[in-house]
Amino acid sequence: MTNVTAAMDLPALALPRHVEDVRAVAPLPGKAFDLEWLPDGRTTLFFRALEGGRKGDVWVAGPRMRAIIKSKTGLARTVILRFKPGWSVPLLGVAASELTDRIVPLEEVWGRAARELCGELLAAGSRADVMDRVARALALRAGQSFETASGQLARRAVRLLEGGEVRVERVAGRLGITARHLRRAFIENVGIGPKEFARTVRLQRAVRMAATSCDWARIAADAGYYDQAHLIADFRQLLGLTPGAFFKRAGGRMTRPKLITSEFPLPVP
Repeated sequence: MTNVTAAMDLPALALPRHVEDVRAVAPLPGKAFDLEWLPDGRTTLFFRALEGGRKGDVWVAGPRMRAIIKSKTGLARTVILRFKPGWSVPLLGVAASELTDRIVPLEEVWGRAARELCGELLAAGSRADVMDRVARALALRAGQSFETASGQLARRAVRLLEGGEVRVERVAGRLGITARHLRRAFIENVGIGPKEFARTVRLQRAVRMAATSCDWARIAADAGYYDQAHLIADFRQLLGLTPGAFFKRAGGRMTRPKLITSEFPLPVP
């Protein structure tokens, strides 16, 4: 389900069915833009306009298995679109595995179409206009390709894993395929294997639960871990921190870009 608040006031056409989440950020002039990215098995599109409004770029971030922290100054605005898992092939034209743990210019994937899109986004006068142009570009790409059977299979498996199923073997059985077949579909369309994806699902559940609870044993059980030690090991390996250290740094919550409600400024002539 696409996650957009009413405060964004975006038209319906700006939210393609392939997009799960939209974030718009306008840092204060001269201030750094910090983004803490947790592993979640998603591919993300970034548009960045530099201060002054004349230059910018568009990047693609593939699914990650370890957290990453980015800090950048000199940005006027940033729009972040997170795709639903399993849409890299029809939207980007490449297997998701080619983007795993990578952040690359969209131009490396789309060529001239990416340069043209960046120019259109820099010329956009409002947030709604930015989203409209991105939506049209994505719709064009999706219309030129087709949904593969492996892509549909991977997306069905994603829904099962995020819906509460914790064992990959049971997911494969419910889909009537082997675990090996499921892994091939996941690698191509999601970018990581189903067991690795299930691991990010557990981590995300634990992070959400820990925002309102300090009972780590209960959180571990409810999130799908074997025990509390299993949870702590995953935090160390995926985030590089113990649960306590992570939430102390994050102020007790996931640090994600805040939505803004004001219109983007017009480009400087």
